[in-house]
Amino acid sequence: MNTENNPKNKSFNDTEENTEESMTWTVEEEQAGERIDKHVTDAIGNPSISRSQVQDWIRSGLVTVRSVKVKPNSKVSAGDEITVIFPEPESLEALPEDIPLEIVFEDADVIVINKPRGMVVHPAYGHSSGTVVNALLHHCQDLSGINGVMRPGIVHRIDKDTSGLLMAAKNDLAHASLAAQLKEHSVKRRYIALVYGNVPHDRGTIDAPIGRDKLDRKMFAVTDKNSKRSVTHFDVLERFGDYTLVGLRLETGRTHQIRVHMKYIGHPLVGDPMYGGRGGRTLGMTGQALHAGELGFDHPRTGQRYDFEAPLPEDMELALQMLRSR
Repeated sequence: MNTENNPKNKSFNDTEENTEESMTWTVEEEQAGERIDKHVTDAIGNPSISRSQVQDWIRSGLVTVRSVKVKPNSKVSAGDEITVIFPEPESLEALPEDIPLEIVFEDADVIVINKPRGMVVHPAYGHSSGTVVNALLHHCQDLSGINGVMRPGIVHRIDKDTSGLLMAAKNDLAHASLAAQLKEHSVKRRYIALVYGNVPHDRGTIDAPIGRDKLDRKMFAVTDKNSKRSVTHFDVLERFGDYTLVGLRLETGRTHQIRVHMKYIGHPLVGDPMYGGRGGRTLGMTGQALHAGELGFDHPRTGQRYDFEAPLPEDMELALQMLRSR
């Protein structure tokens, strides 16, 4: 399976499974005439961000229309390019918190953890504490500063409700090396997912651009508007008739990429409340059945290749045992 689409226009400043630091989109014809404060609030779609808060951002110049500052009562026109730059959370820095971590590997340069489902990677709006960063700061206290005080050491991210392997850099040398490897696609990142339906192809590539969902801006979708090229490779590991276990490799790293692409080909993730359909059976899953099971990289100081694997979370393993026993 190979779905070819060409992205165009500007897109969201998102990296893999990321809480975005900015958003850019184009006003649709049917949205023309809306007040900018209401339009932006609706577009962000986050209940924790109020219209009055958006008005403050507009007054501060964090919201622009065609790169020009506006007033909160300004009206938008079809074709306007809206950009929102999200301010940092109120806290000036992430604070150490005594949160248990499952450490897979650690030395003076790199730490690799097996992140549990439900844990956010770094502080952002609505998640000022209890994150991987808070836990890392308590555990090792020496993380790279390239990404600033709110995201120290963070080289890549995975969704809050995705479990699995995550690497962090303990100094700037390590951060620069790991970031370069990610950019060059030499980092191995393999996911395992349980999806609805019988995937008919043994392997395939989904090449389809991802951008904000026009109807629900909290979600992402395959679209040729305000999107970025997104490529996911998959292979079937097991079939269970009405469910399929697949392995996935990201060529690009867009927000919710695997979840959006699997929905796009008609096989959404089991237990995914956003893209999986709430009416589907969750097989006892407490969240989406997506696990970052393999991670590999060249050590930033020695060049030695490291490859790690993390077992599936318990509820996902139990679901597979149930399907195998049918």
